[in-house]
Amino acid sequence: MMFWYDHDVSGWGWFAMSAGMILFWALIITVVVLLVRALSSPHEHTHTPVAPTPEDILRERPAHGEINEEEYRRRLNALRAGPATET
Repeated sequence: MMFWYDHDVSGWGWFAMSAGMILFWALIITVVVLLVRALSSPHEHTHTPVAPTPEDILRERPAHGEINEEEYRRRLNALRAGPATET
């Protein structure tokens, strides 16, 4: 006799095999979805940096020693007042 039926898979063997197959396909699908998202999303380094505002530029000038505190205050007030209207 060849022991043809002695090594049969029990109920737990079928459960483990089924759970393993489900986990395998879930892993494959997850990897594919993550790859598609990564390849189709725009890269963050393609964004252009935001241009500094006039107040940001003015704020740097006293730090570089280009203007003094009085000049800084006068120019800041002029920026915040807006454009002068001509009559």
